[in-house]
Amino acid sequence: MMLDKVLDRLHDPAVYALPAMALLIVIEMLAIKFSDDEEQTGYDLRDHRTSILTGLGALVSSTVLRSIALALYLLVYEYLAPWHLPTDSWMTWVFLFFGVELLLYVYHRGSHAIRLIWAGHQVHHSSQYFNLSTALRRKWAQWFEKAIWFPLPLLGVHPALVFTMHSVHLLYGLFAHTEKIGKLPRPIEFVFVTPSHHRVHHGTDPEYLDKNFGSILIIWDRMFGTFQPELHRPTYGLTKQLNSYSMWQVQMHEFINMARDVRGARTFKHKLGYVFGPPGWKPAEEREDKRDAGAGSSGVVATGQSSEALT
Repeated sequence: MMLDKVLDRLHDPAVYALPAMALLIVIEMLAIKFSDDEEQTGYDLRDHRTSILTGLGALVSSTVLRSIALALYLLVYEYLAPWHLPTDSWMTWVFLFFGVELLLYVYHRGSHAIRLIWAGHQVHHSSQYFNLSTALRRKWAQWFEKAIWFPLPLLGVHPALVFTMHSVHLLYGLFAHTEKIGKLPRPIEFVFVTPSHHRVHHGTDPEYLDKNFGSILIIWDRMFGTFQPELHRPTYGLTKQLNSYSMWQVQMHEFINMARDVRGARTFKHKLGYVFGPPGWKPAEEREDKRDAGAGSSGVVATGQSSEALT
C-alpha cells in the first residue's frame, strides 16, 4: 500500500517539473554570474547544495506524510462530508483554488506567529541568498502543512484534488523566488504574488518583517493588512543569521533552541509560551530585566529586534 502511494506521487505535477526546475536554476545561476547588476545578492554553490539537498529530503518527508494525510482525509471525505463536489466541474476547481489559497495564507501567517510551526518554516528563510534554489529549501517537519487541509475534504473536495492544487501553488512559488525579475505591470502586482512581493517576505529589514504571506494571490495581504511593497532590496535570511551550510543544522537548530528554552523555563506557563508563543517570546520579567539592563546612564532603554524575530 505504501509503495502504491509512493508510485502515485510520480503523478504529482511538482515531481514532473523537477527537470525543468533544475534547468531553470542553472540558467538563473549563469545569468547572475555574468550580470553586472551589483544590486543582486548573487549565489553561493554551497548554499545551492544545501537548498537542493534540503529539497530532496523534503520530497521524501512529504511523500510519507502525504500518504498518511491522504488516508485520513479520505475517511473524512467518505464518512463526514455532507456532500461530495463533482471532480470534473469547473466550479469545484474554482472553489478549490480559492480554498487552498486562503488556507495557505492562514497557515503561512500562523507559521510566523507560533514558534513550534516557525521552527520548521524558518528553514525556508535561512538562506542569505534569494534565487530559484531557495524555493527548494523546504522543511522536513511538514505535519502542520499536511494538517491544514481538513476543511476542504470536510466540504466535499476529494483529497487527491487538494494535494494536486497544493502542488500547483508550490510550482508557482518557484517563479516568485528570483531577483532577475523586477516589478511587473501594476495590474499584475496588484492581484498576484510577484517576485517583488516575495522578496519583501524574505527580508529581515524591520519594515519587511511578517509581510506578504500570499501564495499566488496578494489580495489576502491587501485585505488583512499584511501587504508591504518593495521599497529597496531586502537583506535576506534570518534576523539572527545561521551562517551554516549543514542541512541538518538548517532543519534542526530552532527545534533545539526551543527545547533548550523549554527545559530552562521556570514555570509550566513559561514552557507553553516558548512553544506556542511567537518566535522570540520571553516571560515578562525577563523582558523587563533586559530593558533595565539595556538602559544607559541617560535612562534611555536600548531597543532592537529580537534575535529570534521572524523573517
